Amino acid sequence: MIVEPNLIQLSDEELLSLREAGVRIQECYRVLEKGGLNLVGEVLKGQGTFYTMEHYPRGDVLDTHTQSQYYYHAHRSNSSEHGHFHTFLRRPGEKTENSETTHLIAISMDTWGYPTGLFTTNRWVTDEQWQFAEHIIPRLGEFQIDHASPSWPLNIWISQFVRLYRYQIANLLLERDKVIRQVDGALAEAFENRAFEVLSACSVDVSAWLKKIETVCLEKNLT
Repeated sequence: MIVEPNLIQLSDEELLSLREAGVRIQECYRVLEKGGLNLVGEVLKGQGTFYTMEHYPRGDVLDTHTQSQYYYHAHRSNSSEHGHFHTFLRRPGEKTENSETTHLIAISMDTWGYPTGLFTTNRWVTDEQWQFAEHIIPRLGEFQIDHASPSWPLNIWISQFVRLYRYQIANLLLERDKVIRQVDGALAEAFENRAFEVLSACSVDVSAWLKKIETVCLEKNLT
């Protein structure tokens, strides 16, 4: 069970940052819904037949300035999940397409194109350059896709989503590390152990989380 951060203990700046992220996410929903669109449809548009395990869009989405990357795919036998986004950061300063990636978080999406959960994975799942939580958490604020391909509202949404849930993501990464260190054998073997795929997970409800944030902002007279 991943515990939400205590909003009262956050600084005013942190609270306002979370609220802004939530407001921007809702604006993405608004403009997409107005056009009869959704987030999953945006990442799949123009991609032809949808196949499990394939990355969408093909070639992934990469911002070479921020070293942020993501893709969408489906492969889990979960009736409530249509698919999920995998988000990554590359090593600072690397600009090539073959740069090593470090997985941040996966975002589960339902059949209507809305997020339902977050989860972390073992190293073998995404063939990532593994980094432990103490190295990833300080870099969560670096994740941003600042261009319009394949979709401007989708890129804004995924950037702000990581921002809105950064404290939950940090806790999931810490739990992930705890689990992997408890696997029998050497770490190198644990990273490739197919019996361990999802290492930590939690559900999400953007509206409910934003409502809690706005309530605390109101109590603190933050505008």
